[in-house]
Amino acid sequence: MRSIKFLLYALLPILCSCSSEKNLEQTKYTILEKQGKFELRQYEPHIVAQTAVEGDFDEVGNVGFRRLFNYISGNNRSKQPIAMTAPVNQQVASEKIAMTAPVNQQKVEGKWLITFTMPSKYTMQTLPEPLDSNIELKEMPARKIAAVRYSGTWSRKQYEENKKQLEEFIKNKGLKMADADIFARYDPPFQLFFLRRNEVLIPVE
Repeated sequence: MRSIKFLLYALLPILCSCSSEKNLEQTKYTILEKQGKFELRQYEPHIVAQTAVEGDFDEVGNVGFRRLFNYISGNNRSKQPIAMTAPVNQQVASEKIAMTAPVNQQKVEGKWLITFTMPSKYTMQTLPEPLDSNIELKEMPARKIAAVRYSGTWSRKQYEENKKQLEEFIKNKGLKMADADIFARYDPPFQLFFLRRNEVLIPVE
């Protein structure tokens, strides 16, 4: 048992590094201004898969993540052309979609929207259709976003503390918030908490 535990501890950093945000395609943006840990960014247009979940801040992420992960893992109807063969069988073809970063969480109209950005190679015409009716594909326009980055746990307390600091940064810059705040997570749950990249994002006018 001791040797197994040692092996797990030895492999954990490798597992974390292999699945970290550095190896994933990320939502594209340009940094317009940087001040300490705060940034003002210009995000490019992109497509997201999103699902609405009711519940508490600390619980909805897991529910939404599972739905979206199932979608990109094959719970979808592919639009890719497939060569004709014989015999003719009736089957829904599916397609695996690469994971991206970050996973976003935003409260809208009393529900939490959990969002995956779709890989940039897809368009609305080529993305596989979700088989889960709880998942919606949506085009996001270019927009300006204020951001603060922090590490640590995914607790609401830490999130709220950094959100408050970001709101103060926006106020001092003379900017106006254009939409609800967003919780962005770049790493998997097994990543060591002090190595995680977490962000609070707030769209601004």
